[in-house]
Amino acid sequence: MFLSSFAPFVTLASVGVANAWFRVACTDPLVQERLDPIVSPGGNPSQHVHTIHGASNFNPTYSFDNLRASNCTNCVVAQDLSNYWFPKLYFQDPKTKLFEPVPNGGLLVYYQNRGNGDKSNGGPVRSLKAFPPGLRMLTGDAKRRSKRYPVGLGTQAELRERAVQWSCLRYSNGQTGYDDNGTGFPTTNCESGLNARLHMPACWDGVNLDSADHISHTAYLSGLDNGACPAGFIYMMKLFYEVTWDVNSFAKRWTPGTDKWPFVYATGDPTGFSWHGDFQNGWDVTALQNAIDNCNNPNDDTGKGIAEACRFLTVKSAALANTCKIAPLVKETINGTLSKLPGCNPLQAGPQDATIYTDANCPK
Repeated sequence: MFLSSFAPFVTLASVGVANAWFRVACTDPLVQERLDPIVSPGGNPSQHVHTIHGASNFNPTYSFDNLRASNCTNCVVAQDLSNYWFPKLYFQDPKTKLFEPVPNGGLLVYYQNRGNGDKSNGGPVRSLKAFPPGLRMLTGDAKRRSKRYPVGLGTQAELRERAVQWSCLRYSNGQTGYDDNGTGFPTTNCESGLNARLHMPACWDGVNLDSADHISHTAYLSGLDNGACPAGFIYMMKLFYEVTWDVNSFAKRWTPGTDKWPFVYATGDPTGFSWHGDFQNGWDVTALQNAIDNCNNPNDDTGKGIAEACRFLTVKSAALANTCKIAPLVKETINGTLSKLPGCNPLQAGPQDATIYTDANCPK
């Protein structure tokens, strides 16, 4: 099952969905549960279910050293003991109103050399920096249920909104796919999958590893995928997440044009606007910096995004990576057929931001 689910990511990467100079592929999840060490440090459970990838020492409260002491990772680059997570997607049956998890092919993380600080864009040599030990960051907003800002406004708030993207892939049956146009989830089946994507901030204030809002210590490039950092910020590698959800496996159970789009995020979001992702740095920082400085050569395979070509990175097989799993700490059922989403996540379609409930203040 794993190999067939992982294969779409290899295909998508090879056709250039996002240009990058190396990719970190993560297999079936490390664990799925309601934990979030960034937004709810120490919380058990946190607010909604996440799919978690990366190093095995993932837990509600940990340090960089804890993460570096992990004994395995479900991602294929050995020097990367980071954690990556994002909300789980569910199908709500239009007839029964019950919820079921939607499978995906794993996570593909593009490590991109972007921004005016990169030497390929005219920046000073060795100005693009590895993530500092212990850096935490996120993109997107779990509360969001609609679009607020005109595209191109260029404020950090607008860039954060634009960082959340998807494509409805339909190539497997010869139909033309389409991208998010700011109106939320698709309205048709996506026969080749719902390809959900996230741009992470690529600028760091140089001081804080986190901030009270988990946002202001980082910033987006002025053009999101390229451009300038705000004055005083340090240029880092840019992360780009890609997840392809197998929505087609539910195609016979709903009727486009008659039924509403039946897929919802674990946040209680039927609109798609709450798509978001988190990152906890666990890299061997020296190895990552060496890769940044030495493995982006246009004259060899390091310039083609092939991590195996970089002598500072060790790439293990996907089969070996897929053996890395941990038991969930939260004791609840999140898979199978559910009468409600785990936690307190009633469906909220907006357009106003959703109310975030906890288990303690859940409305009756």
